[in-house]
Amino acid sequence: MTKRAGAVSIGYMFSIGLSALAIAAFPSLARAQSADLVLCDRVAAEPADPDKPAGVRGVSQIAQSDIATAIKYCKIAAAGSRRALYQLGRAYAANQQMPEALGAYRKAADKGSTSAMVELGVHFGTGVGVAKDEAQARKLFERAADAGNPRGVSNLAAIGGGSPLDSVKARAVLSKGAEANSAAAAYQLGLMMAEGVGGAKDDVAARALFEKAAAQDHPGALERMGAFAQSGRGGAQDSIAAKAYYEKAAALGNEDAKAALKRMECGWVLKDKRGNVVGCL
Repeated sequence: MTKRAGAVSIGYMFSIGLSALAIAAFPSLARAQSADLVLCDRVAAEPADPDKPAGVRGVSQIAQSDIATAIKYCKIAAAGSRRALYQLGRAYAANQQMPEALGAYRKAADKGSTSAMVELGVHFGTGVGVAKDEAQARKLFERAADAGNPRGVSNLAAIGGGSPLDSVKARAVLSKGAEANSAAAAYQLGLMMAEGVGGAKDDVAARALFEKAAAQDHPGALERMGAFAQSGRGGAQDSIAAKAYYEKAAALGNEDAKAALKRMECGWVLKDKRGNVVGCL
């Protein structure tokens, strides 16, 4: 009995210690929400999720070493948070538990999580884990897009075959998101403007949007700012700034930025007949 009591005591103190660490790491958040949700956010929040608090950076992919922690604490926090439900789905997906992931996404979507709607739409659109159903995917993307989710907008345009009407609508919705200071919306709108999708091509406006999103540490926007600064597209050419943008994006896991940094070290860049970089000397 003595040993068991000691084990319980140690387990209790360990739990208290984790809670203290969470509160220390995110003091302002801990005042407004449980330590379980703070820990869930720390290891499983998605950077582009509109539900994510501004003070939480998020992770593009849940680290293998954090999956068990994410499942444990997101499951507890999910009882009172749709964000935690969505993040629980991400954790299950990272652990290759697709039935559980889809179940969590469905519950989160029912509670209004637009990111969960997008994830479900992707699964229905690709037929991964569920029977392929483009009509259902479109409905989910439409719900997310109508709520202003940037990924919902871009995916809706893609599943619609990129028709001019869809692209114009996408620009309009993304513009509202960018005005509301959404980094994801600014980045997606910048991509559309850079390519002339849904309206006129405008490199200057695209660069300004990328810069706005990059200021919020959006990995894709940081990479695009590096490319625009390196080539002088839409503004001044600045190789030093380009490298700094690439390095920041690479540190956040952006593979294109990592490749760009390697190319910057090349003496000679080798390209194929289409102009694609294939190597360097």
